[in-house]
Amino acid sequence: MQSLFDLSLEELTEILAGWGEPRYRARQIWAWAYRRGATEFEGMTDLPKSLRVRLAQTFTLSTLRLIAERVSSDGWTRKWLFALPDGTQIEAVLMEYTDRRTACVSTQAGCAMGCAFCATGQMGLLRNLTTGEIIEQVLWVGRWLASRGERLTHVVFMGMGEPLANYGNTAKALRLLIHPDGFRFGQRRITVSTVGIVPGIRRFAQEGWEVNLAISLHAATDDLRNRLVPINRIYPLQMLMAAARDYVERTRRRLTCEWVMIHGVNDTMEQANALVEWIRGMLGTSAVGHLVHVNLIPLNPTPGFPGEASPPARIEAFRRTLEKARIPCTVRVRRGIDVAAGCGQLRAEITGRKPLLAVPF
Repeated sequence: MQSLFDLSLEELTEILAGWGEPRYRARQIWAWAYRRGATEFEGMTDLPKSLRVRLAQTFTLSTLRLIAERVSSDGWTRKWLFALPDGTQIEAVLMEYTDRRTACVSTQAGCAMGCAFCATGQMGLLRNLTTGEIIEQVLWVGRWLASRGERLTHVVFMGMGEPLANYGNTAKALRLLIHPDGFRFGQRRITVSTVGIVPGIRRFAQEGWEVNLAISLHAATDDLRNRLVPINRIYPLQMLMAAARDYVERTRRRLTCEWVMIHGVNDTMEQANALVEWIRGMLGTSAVGHLVHVNLIPLNPTPGFPGEASPPARIEAFRRTLEKARIPCTVRVRRGIDVAAGCGQLRAEITGRKPLLAVPF
């Protein structure tokens, strides 16, 4: 049965018109589904009974079946593992901070990018998620927070999968989440992360959104990035630099660079200086502070990668090198290690499936 959340408002309106229903019914249904947290059609009490029955026979409001839930020992991170109707399993995470509540959602089951340190990359790609399957994760987290009198403040497309490798469904999910008649989520509170799919970045830059873009960079020389992020062999750093420059010039929005800190691998002064040069090459020295931000993230260990998180002293030295070059950066606190909060880790733990390959490094 198709998820209602696969449909745009226009598509739903046309379906209802074909059923002989007035067009305004689509907005009523959307209000129930997106803003009032409805989980069944029967509860949409301002709709005729006959319409509620037909909707329930045609669509579903929930394709997610909860398999497992983990809560970190500090209570700030919560992870859910869901099964979809075909048995595919995906993950969503809630990260709570003093001033925000962030949902981290998946766009694919598994991932084909093969990043060496990522549990999702180690399992390979199973399939793309539909638009509705992406949106339902956001709504699940939103409803969970609402039940506790809290509100979802941010959404990051940083869970399982590469969002720009599932561009059509990712883009449609974004349009529906920010739609004024739908969830009405603020564009600037959404971030899409990519490992560097250059055609996708260029397409994303042309959308006219105010949605944030993050590039999972992790290395600033092609030799190292080829090993850590294999897609670099197709879209090397110079090509990625040009696409990133195009994004910044078109949107005038700040670009985030994500950098997982791996002890003795990419936390060296050589890499720090190479990152400074890559950013300067992308933006020019005069614009650095305004249009780029680097997140330094200590490695969240995975069974298929033998690396360790950089110690604080090396992270601090790396950070000082960036700030000396007037490049803003933030050292992120590792969250949810005790609940397998890294992408794909809970699925691997629950299923007992080993990574497709253990990466020697």
